[in-house]
Amino acid sequence: MTKKLRSKTPARTTYRHGDLRRALLEAGIALARAGGPSAIVLREATRRAGVVPNAAYRHFASRQDLLEAVRSAALSELAKTMEAEIAKVRRGKSAGEAARAKLRAVGTGYLRFAFTETGLFRTAFAAPEPLGFTRDPARKGASGLDPLELLGAALDDLTAAGLLPLERRPGAEFLAWSSVHGFAMLVINGPLHTVPRSDIDAIGARVVAMVEKGL
Repeated sequence: MTKKLRSKTPARTTYRHGDLRRALLEAGIALARAGGPSAIVLREATRRAGVVPNAAYRHFASRQDLLEAVRSAALSELAKTMEAEIAKVRRGKSAGEAARAKLRAVGTGYLRFAFTETGLFRTAFAAPEPLGFTRDPARKGASGLDPLELLGAALDDLTAAGLLPLERRPGAEFLAWSSVHGFAMLVINGPLHTVPRSDIDAIGARVVAMVEKGL
């Protein structure tokens, strides 16, 4: 009696409409979201995309290439979260009130992303390269600005409103960024990781307010 051979469906090696790069990137983003930058493995991304490993190399020559693409996507998502907070600022405020509210929104959005998308947040800052003022649109939000540029724009508004002296504007983004980012890392990887989230949110709001008043 002849046994019937079970046919195994081979893994796809190509994608129609050129969407394999997108599928690999989405797999990389999912890996980063779950486990941070160290979880991004090219072979695992190809497995999730349903293709053989060699198929990935026409789009990503190495694991580092995929990591950089995921980092750009993470920075874009961070920018969008910050933009969503900025959009909540009520219209009708005075220039000064609006500038203060916008700066607080930038910090609030930054911390919200850090604590709700921790894997992507860690991935966004996984390499020691300059973050801001790049020409890569993949790192920007809907406004066309990346996270550091959004902070810079908020500080420019604060200066225009007369609340941040012009002589103190140069480099102010790095003072603000260091304070908020440092707090986020103390929560994510440091001794504050056991503090209840409600307390963390309250402390975070005070950190953002401290930055606003201290500049």
